[in-house]
Formats: sequence, structure tokens, C-alpha cells
Amino acid sequence: MHCPKCNSELKPIVHENVEVDRCSGCGGLWFDVFEHEELKQLDGSERIDYSPKTTVPPNTGAGKCPKDQQPLFSMVVAGQPHISYESCGFCHGIFFDAGEFKDFKEETFAERFRALFGLATTVPAER
Repeated sequence: MHCPKCNSELKPIVHENVEVDRCSGCGGLWFDVFEHEELKQLDGSERIDYSPKTTVPPNTGAGKCPKDQQPLFSMVVAGQPHISYESCGFCHGIFFDAGEFKDFKEETFAERFRALFGLATTVPAER
């Protein structure tokens, strides 16, 4: 499989029997359906995202799914809208750029509170 962002090879890595694919070029991570949620619950899983946040090659767009070559579309994490990722509408896999899974796993109390109660993440400007 190849990275939807930089076209480098995706290589399998395993944490506690959960296998995901990490890009050998940009360090992004490909998760099959719900693997990111499963790993979020496991201690030490943030170590799979050892790469610092990197610059994605310019003009790459969302790319195509490495599994089924369907177009990916951009999404944001509910409760953490500063994290955007690419998702496949066919197989429901997702791609996090380098550093985004670590950020996803380190969800703050305030982010959980906002997500739980559906509160806005920004304050409207005063008139």
C-alpha cells in the first residue's frame, strides 16, 4: 500500500495486537475502521506516532484510499476540530498526518467536556 499524501510505502506496525500502517516517508498513519479508537484506549499507543508533525507535500489534496483507491475526503475530529484527517467513505479507514494521532490520544478535559455537552469551541466576537 502507498501513502495517500506522499505516495511512499505504508509499512505495518503493531501495538498490543492492533496493526496499523505508518508511512515510510511523511510518518502519517493509516487506520482501518475503528483502529484509531481502539488504540486510543491502550496505554503507550501514542508511541506509534513517533514522528513530529510534518509538512504535508503541497497540493496533495486528500488523495485516494490506500486499500481500495476510492477518493478520500477531509474530516475533523468531533470535540477536537483542530485535528483534521482524511477518511474513505467506502472502507471507512482514516489517515492521520504525523503527530495527529498523538494529539488525538491526548484529548484534554476541556475538549471532552465540550464534546459531551455540544458546546461551541469558539467564542463569538462582541459587536
